[in-house]
Amino acid sequence: MSEDAAGTDTTEASLRGPRLVGILYATLVLVSGVAGLLVGVFVDGLRAPRFLFLVPFPPTPLGFAAYGALTIALVLGIPLSLVVYVSRYVDDAV
Repeated sequence: MSEDAAGTDTTEASLRGPRLVGILYATLVLVSGVAGLLVGVFVDGLRAPRFLFLVPFPPTPLGFAAYGALTIALVLGIPLSLVVYVSRYVDDAV
């Protein structure tokens, strides 16, 4: 653990709130990309995935990695950005 000049723990403080959520988001996108890569490497006879049912990706390990990462980034990113927007701009006065 590291401490700043005031003696508070900076390691614990740096892993709170928005930073922790951002790290978790990036980790989940990375894991889904790796999972897509592994599917493309180890599963035979796959058809080309279509991102948002419109954009075809090549049925290669790199194509499945990109498809997995982009899909999770979008599926998690939209609700996460809505939460950030509401927490910053919607007034709590009810």
